[in-house]
Order: sequence, then structure tokens, then C-alpha cells
Amino acid sequence: MANAVNPITQRNGVFADRAFTRPAQEAEITSSILVVGGSTAAYTAALTALRLNLDVCVVQPQKVVGGQFTAQALPASDDGDLLQAKATLYTVDGEEFAISRSQRLFRDRQRELQPVGGRKVPNPGSGWVSPLATSPVVAATAMNEALLPYLRDRRLTLIPFAEPAEVLFETVNGRAKVQGVICRDTQTGHRFTVRAKVTVEATDLGDLLEVGNIPSYVGQEARHETGEAILPADARPQCQQSITFDVVVEHTARGKGVPIGKPQGFETEAWMGLKEFTQTFWTKAQPDKWQRWDFFSDFGIFRYRRLMRAHTHDKKVSPGDVTVINWGTSSEPDRPFCCGNDYRPGRLVGVSRQERNLHIQRARQRAQAYIHYLQTHGAADLKPRGDLTWTSDGIALEPYIREARRGQALTTIRHEDVAETFFPDQARARCFDDSVGIGQYHYLDLHGNDAKGHITPKGKDVIALPFSLPLGALVPKDTDGLVLSAKSLGTTHMTNAAYRMHPMEWAIGEASGFLAAFAVWTGLDPSTLATEERHIRKIQGFMARNGIPIFWFNDIGHADPDFEAIQVLAAAAIVRSENRKNLHFRPYAPVSRAVVATALVNALNLPTKLPEQPTFSDVAPGKHWAYGAIETLYAHGMIAGVGNDRFAPDANITREQLSFLVKRAMPEVYDSAFARTPIDRQNLQRRELSRVLYEVLKGRLGI
Repeated sequence: MANAVNPITQRNGVFADRAFTRPAQEAEITSSILVVGGSTAAYTAALTALRLNLDVCVVQPQKVVGGQFTAQALPASDDGDLLQAKATLYTVDGEEFAISRSQRLFRDRQRELQPVGGRKVPNPGSGWVSPLATSPVVAATAMNEALLPYLRDRRLTLIPFAEPAEVLFETVNGRAKVQGVICRDTQTGHRFTVRAKVTVEATDLGDLLEVGNIPSYVGQEARHETGEAILPADARPQCQQSITFDVVVEHTARGKGVPIGKPQGFETEAWMGLKEFTQTFWTKAQPDKWQRWDFFSDFGIFRYRRLMRAHTHDKKVSPGDVTVINWGTSSEPDRPFCCGNDYRPGRLVGVSRQERNLHIQRARQRAQAYIHYLQTHGAADLKPRGDLTWTSDGIALEPYIREARRGQALTTIRHEDVAETFFPDQARARCFDDSVGIGQYHYLDLHGNDAKGHITPKGKDVIALPFSLPLGALVPKDTDGLVLSAKSLGTTHMTNAAYRMHPMEWAIGEASGFLAAFAVWTGLDPSTLATEERHIRKIQGFMARNGIPIFWFNDIGHADPDFEAIQVLAAAAIVRSENRKNLHFRPYAPVSRAVVATALVNALNLPTKLPEQPTFSDVAPGKHWAYGAIETLYAHGMIAGVGNDRFAPDANITREQLSFLVKRAMPEVYDSAFARTPIDRQNLQRRELSRVLYEVLKGRLGI
């Protein structure tokens, strides 16, 4: 009755105080899943587990949930080109295939909460770099709405202003297993303990790894540590990505600007050097011709990440528009390198808390200095919007973090798994067979700090093809009871630069939430779930069933009735694209006898048979790609030719012919395999092949 009388509410993107739990000194809390951190991935991991009917405790540094969308004041999403794709006659909309159904709903809710001219529009802010931008308050409000039911029924325990102080371990079968975390309230100093069946490391800087002394990497690794050929022989932990304190400001009417104030040390301290700042943006219209964009121009810095617009037109900047200043570097004709509020001196990971706090303070001063510079160099009509950042001066609550301490995982995603160099003439990067998510950003976006020794990839080495998220990257090698998430998963310094983007971090959080949930349900450790095929396929199927893509296809969306089967069969390398040069699945295309033979061998995991003499005259070794699969099925008595010692490998197969194969291979799944597929002499479609063989795969694995 108490909740009905005094319900939990939110205002301006922040929950009312009664939503939060503030543990007393030495208090103990028990939960099925503990999520440590306030990142975007922390939010999606918690939400995922809650939607799976588990109780979750979240320990985070602020009241505001959502990480880079909210507390870090960057709700202007860093989307890849594929996410922005519009539906065509042969493909579906990018938000239907490049991200999960849950993330699409979040994006849509932001559009509803911030209409333009009384209408819902695709990009409320209409910045020129972000295809979807709203205010931090709108992003937080949309995120909070999804959590409210779980706060009200007390399945979610949300603890703000807290950080991990110590990790509690026990030894099980000779391995360290996380039992819980001792946390510290940063306001009261109280220490309290949260015990959980599974803990998720979702801090923005990998702090749980540090306090638990869990094997990890910091900064740029050595070549022998990751196997990345582009790296030097020596590790350079000082080489990390820079941080940025984002600032939300409004373009006011003339003379109505509100000065942010000059920080002490402006122009004299190295991190606030006047010579580095710029209020113009230059592009090369032609190889020998530069184009200047003034601050408030159509493609100037203000509209770069504009969050709100006062009018319906999408390019012209007007008084009343609001932007987030998140400006890194740009080249200019007379100055080769200029910076905005990116803070390049120092680093936050692998240093003492005292040094970290010093750099955070300086980074905040630099952000203030940049706004002061703008206001005194031609952009006086700016007003800080602290009401949108939950601060007094419009500067974000927290710095925008690009890189964390990374756990040593079962799988490390390397430069060779992502960069175009290693996948010539292909549409995708490496397709991990234990994929639990997909992501895409067009290049490895490395914002290096001022440390010497950074490797800077160029050309095809810096271009990132559409990539996938291996389940093994979420699991530490030597520690049980722990799931890696946010930016602390098994990427490298190099690949983190693509995996850190907003849509991908959301996907990482969802995947870690599903893994944690399966660990609770089964009682198995994440390392077991991530190394046994039966569990991997079950997790993949459950995720796909919940609208999460795990393989890149641009013509199969969440709503497709065969989405789960197509996604899992592709991840398992049983039925993939006909052509690696594109992202098409071609669901209605016919299927050849050779393709079916190969897919069936893979689904059944049959040992390859290679006779000394070929069985069929038209399938010779070295001349036909399906020779091994066809001979294997023949050796097991599952297939025959078409007469005259021929197999006709490139002829289309019918539904009836596939039914004969399945009945011979696995009669126990015959009825379920063809429950939605007619058994007739019509050509088999690719979607039907996936649908049928998915039942064969599940039958083999007993799931």
C-alpha cells in the first residue's frame, strides 16, 4: 500500500529520493545479480536481467543512470552508417537489423519525448554528426521509465554515490570466484557489502578489476600480449584515449549570453592553453581548397552535436537551440592541430586516485576554459544549461570516458578481427561463432592522449568493418562469478576504439545481462556457459528470440518470423550469406544441393570423409567447394546422386528432398523441423533451410 500512496517518481530525469537505497555502515545486501558501475552498459545489463524476472542490485557513482547518454552529457549517439540506413525494396531499416529491439524502442521513446514543432521526428537535435540527438534529460527520462516498474516492486536495488572498494573471493576447484563486493559510499564514507550469485563489471574505468587485482590490461599493449602485428614490441600503458568534459549550452538572443567565467590559470596552465582552442571548423572542399565553417554556421561546431532546435528547419542554427560541446581536434590551413574540450594531458587508468582526481579536475577546468574562449572569441551569445546536466554550469557530472582497464578474457578482440585490411573485398569483419551482439562504426576512433608512443593506424588499418561480439570476450580467463561489460571486456586498446560507441556499449550491456541471467538460472559459471556449444547456442537463441541481432544481415529484421533461426544458424557458420561481399541473406532465394549438403554436415557436426576416388563425376576434389560435405553425407548413407554418377551440386533442391535428408539424419526432429514448412516439390527457400536445420541443430545439442 505504501507504494500506491507514495509512488516512486522521477523529475527532470532523476528518480525521487525514495527510489534509492543508501546502505548503513557495515550493511549487507544480497541479490541474484550485482551490477557495479554507472555506464550505459551497466544500465542495459541491469534492465535485461530485470526483464528476465531476476532481482538486481546496481551500485553506481551518481543518481542519474545511463552513463555516456546522461551523466557524461553525450546523448548525441555515435551511430555507424548501417544504423542510419533506410529501408529499400530489398533491405530493412537500419534500426530493425543493426541494433536490438530494446535499443530501437529506447531511441523511439526519445523522439516521442522531444517533438519538434509538435511532431515526432527522426532526429530531434539534428546535429550534423549524430543521426539521433536529444537532451541528457530526455535520454535519462526514457531510461528511467523502463526501470520504474522494477523499483516499485523492489526487484531493483539502486545504490547511488558508491564505488567498489574490495572484491570478495572464494576458491572453488582451484579457481578464484567472486562472491560479492565491498563498496564505499562516497558521500558518507559508509562501507557496505553486496553479495550476489553473479557480478557484472560495468564501471566506466574498469575499477572493479583494479580493486580486485583481477588480471587486466591498461593502455596500449605490447605485440606479444595481444598478437596484433601493428603494435610495438613494448607495452605502453601511458598511451590511453583522452577524456572530455562535455558542456551543454544554449544559443541565446543577441546580448543574452551568460558568461561561464574564466577559470583560474586560463592561458597560463598547459591544459588551458589559448593557442589550442578554436571556434571555426575547416574542411577540404577540394584537395587544394579549404572551406571555413564559423561557429554558428550550418556545419559549424555548434551544430556538430546539436541536441535541441527551436525551429523545424534542420540545418540553420537559431536562438533557443541547444548543443553539447564535444569537440576534439581539427586541422586548419594555418594551424595543423587544434583542440576543443578534449583533455589530452595525463590519464585516469593505472594511476593513483589522487592523480586521477587531479586530471579530472583539470579536464573540467579545460571544458570551462573552452566555453570561456568561445564566449570571448565571437560566440558571446551562449548560455550554460545546467538544468540539462544536473550541474550549476552546464558541464557534465562526469567526464566522457573512452577507454577503461580491460579484463584478460577468454577471447580478446584484436585489430586483426576488425580492420578492413584483414578482410579484403568482404562486407563483414570476423564473424565469431559465439557471437552475442553486433556493432559498426566506420573507423577505429582513437583520441590519443599526449603520451608518446601511440600507434596511429591509417588507410585500411583504421577502417572497421561491421563486427560481432564474442561471448568469450565477456568472461575473464581466471576468475569465476564475474561478467565483463562496458569498456572492460576483452577488447584491446585498438579495438576498444570501435566497441566503445553508444550503440555497441548498449549491446555489450544486453549481452552481459543475458549471460549473467543464464549463470543464475543454470547455476553454471560464465566460463562454462561460454565454452560449451550447447550453452552458447541456447544463449544465442534466447537472445535472438528477444530481438537481439548476433549476425550482420541487412534484409532480416527483428519482426521476421525466422529471425532466431537465421541469426543462430549464421553465427554457427551453418547457413550464412551467399556472397561475402554484401550483407544480404536473401531469405526467399532458392538453395542448391551443395549448399544443403554443407549446411547439414555442419549442423550435424559430422566428421569429414574424403575417399581416395570421388563418388560423383561432377564433384571432384579441388574442383568443387562442397566436395568434402557431399562425400561425408554419402559415406553416412544420407544422400544419393541424380543418376549417371552425377550429383548435380548446383541444382536447386526441393522441400521434399530436404525432408528425406532430415528423416534419414535425425528422424526424431522431423515433425518439428517441418511444422511450418510444406513438404512438396517446390524449390526450398533459404529461410526455410535455416528454419529446418535450426531444429536439427537443437536436436543434436539437446536444447
